[in-house]
Amino acid sequence: MSDITIRRATADDSRRLTRLVRGSRAYRGDYAAMVEGYQVGGPYIEHHPVFVAVGESEGEKGGGKVLGFYALLVDEAELDLAFVADGAQGLGIGRLLMEHMTGQAKDAGLGSVRVVAHPPAEEFYLRTGAVRTGTVPPSGRIHWERPELRYDVA
Repeated sequence: MSDITIRRATADDSRRLTRLVRGSRAYRGDYAAMVEGYQVGGPYIEHHPVFVAVGESEGEKGGGKVLGFYALLVDEAELDLAFVADGAQGLGIGRLLMEHMTGQAKDAGLGSVRVVAHPPAEEFYLRTGAVRTGTVPPSGRIHWERPELRYDVA
């Protein structure tokens, strides 16, 4: 997996990113409601800094195989989405994406980035430099507490 590129996502990536979110094994069972019907739409991608990690593969339509992506909400200083394809987990893609995200946040003049994490992902965020700052109570379709974390980037 040495040929990994992180590039800005475009509206053309919408379907692939949506499939990655909806198909994630991390959102099965009790967590399925969180991604049911979720769409990473073209307008969202065009409005926010969304970056995608792609691996070079021959014959892959659209510039390589999508290995993962993240979305940074600069105005809110928050990581909104972060996903790594099930088959690419454990290869360092998530760490690479978080390093890229913190670089983008720093370039945007942010001092820190808030993360409201999917509970099973908390350890990943801690291992990649985030610190836990609290807990977000259940709301809407989400019936469980979520860890709140922060990356300091300044």
